[in-house]
Amino acid sequence: MMSFASRCLSIVAVSLLLAACQSAPQVASLPTDDLVGAFRQLEQSLAAGQLSAAESQLGALQQRAAGDTRLEQYQRQLAEAYLQRGQQALQAGDLDSAAQALGQARSLMPQAPALTTGLEGAISQAREAELDAAAQARRGAELSAAREEAARLEQARQLRLAAERQATAIQATQLPNSPAEPAPAAKPRAKLIDPAAASSVVPLPMLDNQDNERLRSLLDAVAEDVVAFRCAVRIEVRQAKDYPWVAALLSARIKRLDPGFSPRLSQAIEPTQTPQLVLSPQRTE
Repeated sequence: MMSFASRCLSIVAVSLLLAACQSAPQVASLPTDDLVGAFRQLEQSLAAGQLSAAESQLGALQQRAAGDTRLEQYQRQLAEAYLQRGQQALQAGDLDSAAQALGQARSLMPQAPALTTGLEGAISQAREAELDAAAQARRGAELSAAREEAARLEQARQLRLAAERQATAIQATQLPNSPAEPAPAAKPRAKLIDPAAASSVVPLPMLDNQDNERLRSLLDAVAEDVVAFRCAVRIEVRQAKDYPWVAALLSARIKRLDPGFSPRLSQAIEPTQTPQLVLSPQRTE
């Protein structure tokens, strides 16, 4: 009797176990996002500042998962990272790298031009400041060269005068009764002015255009007239800073032609008038 009861209990237990197994919920295999790894690599590249790698990874994801809403977020993060890199390059004075980073950011977010406006304006201002500094340095170098040339010519004049005085003293000792006869002076011919007029105007439009080559060429002819007719010169310019530049170039040329002649130079500021020279020849009876 006990053996039969035990067998029955065993059969019941096995039946219950089988029923429990059959009624237990089956765990379905959940679909996995095969792009999770690619997005994770993109995040890591962005975090490490590897922007070129991140841009390549983003391009690959845009082809594989077009329409995925996560792409726009990462695209904006990459553009902002390029803008940050551009700001750093700008602060370091590397305008080329800053402009390159700006171009990368703009290509990533063409539909949001306001995003790049700040960096673009800062780069433009830095470019203008760089060009202004270069122009000022160039003008300063040219002015310094003109002054050095004038000093060299003055030194040469002093040496020549000393040699002439020495030669005159020697000649006077050897031939005390032989007065030197001055050679007849050739009548000078004007290059730009009318010697019979009280004054003549020589325009300097190339000063506004910063055409220094034409300015120097014109001043060569002006210097010849100034020396030949002992002209007083009034330099009329738009800005006070232009007067020393023109005066230095003209003075150097006058000294080269006649080291003993000291020209009378004056200035006038005429902001609305084209720069010009007013030459007044010395009247001789």
